[in-house]
Amino acid sequence: MFRLESVNLGRPKTIVLGTRSVETGIDKQPVERAFVGRLGLSGDTIADEMHHGGPDQAVYLYSRADYAWWEAELGVPLAPGTFGENLTVSGLGEEPRPGDRLRIGGAVLELTAPRVPCAVFADRMGERAWVKRFRAAGRPGAYARVLEEGEVEAGDAVELIPTDEPHPSLRDLFRLYYDRKAPADELRRALAAPIAERERHELEERLAQLA
Repeated sequence: MFRLESVNLGRPKTIVLGTRSVETGIDKQPVERAFVGRLGLSGDTIADEMHHGGPDQAVYLYSRADYAWWEAELGVPLAPGTFGENLTVSGLGEEPRPGDRLRIGGAVLELTAPRVPCAVFADRMGERAWVKRFRAAGRPGAYARVLEEGEVEAGDAVELIPTDEPHPSLRDLFRLYYDRKAPADELRRALAAPIAERERHELEERLAQLA
């Protein structure tokens, strides 16, 4: 049994990326509790709805185990919410897969996709090469859809209900996103899993190009 260590909400913030001003909700701060609805946590900000949020990527989770790895790597303590996650959990299982479910407080979530880093994330971490570094680490965390809405509170137990299907792991899907030479059978295996629609669309396009 794992534990919900922190519930994190983001407020709107404008940052400058090159010549652009961008609004973001990545700056997440801990709160005691929040209601988890179909489109995410009440009170949270999702600024770029084209690339973030939606019913298949409503909640982002990151594990305390991965935080510990990054703290050793970076040499500094990291507060919950640093990675822009809504829920900081003590663990996500040994090898999280799309289709794995988590019962947390009154909510039930289903994992759908790994997080792919972007320029906003790099700005948040204050490191220009962060996207490359995060990719190399292979610790993407997990997006999830909400199967049952409900309130969650820091300290809640996290019950892992693993999928029975041999889907590729979220780490496999993370690698696959960057592997533009991946064979058709790997793409088909990923598409057989209950992955997020954004990732499904991208993999379907790549599979069609191989036909």
